[in-house]
Amino acid sequence: MNVAIVGASGAVGQEFLRILAERDFPIDNLVLFGSERSAGKKYTFKGKEYEVKLLQHNDDFKDIDVAFTSAGGGTSKEFAETITKHGAVMIDNSSAFRMCDDVPLVVPECNAEDALNRPRNIIANPNCTTIMMVVVLKPLEALSHIKRIHIASYQSASGAGAAAMAELQQEYKELVNNEPVTVSKFPHQLAYNVIPQIDVFTDNGYTKEEMKMFNETRKIMHSDVRCSAMCVRVSSLRSHSESVWIETESPISVEDAQKAIAAAPGCT
Repeated sequence: MNVAIVGASGAVGQEFLRILAERDFPIDNLVLFGSERSAGKKYTFKGKEYEVKLLQHNDDFKDIDVAFTSAGGGTSKEFAETITKHGAVMIDNSSAFRMCDDVPLVVPECNAEDALNRPRNIIANPNCTTIMMVVVLKPLEALSHIKRIHIASYQSASGAGAAAMAELQQEYKELVNNEPVTVSKFPHQLAYNVIPQIDVFTDNGYTKEEMKMFNETRKIMHSDVRCSAMCVRVSSLRSHSESVWIETESPISVEDAQKAIAAAPGCT
């Protein structure tokens, strides 16, 4: 299989490489793409060195089978046709296509079959907080339909990208050395702090991040469930956490819920 990674130098692009190696994904040829800033950088994958190519509107994707893209929504929208025109399947990590009716929004543990119906040859990857929640909700939905969800998320700096992680580390250094604190990637200082805002506020008082959880959950689970989220940024480098309260149509015992989650794929 010929695989491309678009946004190879970013935090997610680097994670793509790590996981593809960890899972021994069947790759015949690997091609890395990036912006003008990233083009020319070299990365080692399974003992072989690869140089990042400049992403352009040309035929570089002619022989690609699968392209993993994580270079921002604007780049995904601009290059989607270029990436897919020769038949490559674009698996997109941005928010660009998530709510498009002709693009499946897929979490493999929940709705892998949706990926088979992809008119534009694009498969959208949901928001990070939505993914980790629906993986746990799927086995509970099988016991009884979930009507309502209340969720508080605790999201690390990694959710805002590599530059945001670097800023958090820089802030800690500056605070320890009694220096002025650098704040650019977040609305406030994140070090030793929690910020109850992720993304911008919408007209209904929820942030875009919180509305993603409402809309994406319904699409992935093919459900009329209503979700009220409170998304909070916390001062850790990696790993999000969530506290989730659900209301089901029929009673579920704690024991049955524990058994269902324990047996579900992707859950520990």
